[in-house]
Amino acid sequence: MSEQRETRPRVAIVFGGRNSEHGVSLLGAGSVLEAIDRSKYEVLPVGIAQDGRWVLASGGQRYAIENGEMPVVDATGTALALPTGGDALVAYDAGSIPVEFGQVDVVFPVMHGPFAEDGTIQGLLEMAGVRYVGSGVLASAVGMDKGYMKTVLAAAGLPVGPYVVVRDRDWRTARERVLKEVEELGWPVFVKPARAGSSQGISKANDREELERAVEFAREHDPKVLVEAAIVGREIECAVLESPGDEAPRASLPGEVLVHGDHEFFDFEAKYIGDEMSLAVPADIPAEVAEELRAMAVRAFEALGCEGLSRVDFFYTEDGRLILNEINTMPGFTSVSVAPQLWAATGVPYGELVDRLIQLALNRAPGLR
Repeated sequence: MSEQRETRPRVAIVFGGRNSEHGVSLLGAGSVLEAIDRSKYEVLPVGIAQDGRWVLASGGQRYAIENGEMPVVDATGTALALPTGGDALVAYDAGSIPVEFGQVDVVFPVMHGPFAEDGTIQGLLEMAGVRYVGSGVLASAVGMDKGYMKTVLAAAGLPVGPYVVVRDRDWRTARERVLKEVEELGWPVFVKPARAGSSQGISKANDREELERAVEFAREHDPKVLVEAAIVGREIECAVLESPGDEAPRASLPGEVLVHGDHEFFDFEAKYIGDEMSLAVPADIPAEVAEELRAMAVRAFEALGCEGLSRVDFFYTEDGRLILNEINTMPGFTSVSVAPQLWAATGVPYGELVDRLIQLALNRAPGLR
């Protein structure tokens, strides 16, 4: 074992995946790969192609939007596997015997959506006994499923808005009942896949006809759909960061999401295409409201048992109420994404945030905790 290997932890930055947020993952991975301190860490960029293959990314891998096209994992690189029961990556070159590529000290999964952020990759890494950045299996799974998330948050005494969960079987066999339940929420409503992110598959419905179209659109991403009553309010977001040792998690300054142009809500195009979203940090809200919001964000983080970093989204209504919309256990992670911007404004710049998350993972024992 070389002297360099002994002094630098090996970090596998894993990105891509088999879902509609594949490209969003690559945007974040590109920022992490640019910011990580390579004098401190040995870095392995590992892509999961859209067909599920794991590959060691080449120097030609694209991580940015070009001509309006999201990046994808180049699946022509060296194929890799992370075998159960060990912390070594194994390289599989065509026509050759598998070769152990080396020990992995920590995996940084810069991944979003199903088969990634939902506890699946976390479960794989737990079985392999490999440390990783971010929340564990249960918190990741609950945070991904917006229906169960709201159940847990409400049970913790946190305010959530009215909603209806539309399950696959109910939509196929009891559609009229489902439509009546949704109508009781009042119009308009927002319809979204229950287990997707990055505002994929979301639409607004003003009547029953639009509702049916919106549910079918959301079902293109997920057979389980969430329908939420529209809440009139400002969108305020807060990021929460796990603290080392026995210290309580820490909340960032809150920021307000401002959507420009013709977008009715914070959709995918507003987030990633063009300059139609901005973030005001700190949000222009009363100091006591900001403190209450930060405390609620930490409560949400702890209610799900989150680790690493999360982003908690709120509505602040005209009558002064805070309503918790959702928690994201692996928020968008480019250097200009909301959570990193919130921490930068709070005194933790992007490179330091990356380092803190890796150190938290390195100091966390694998297995039950």
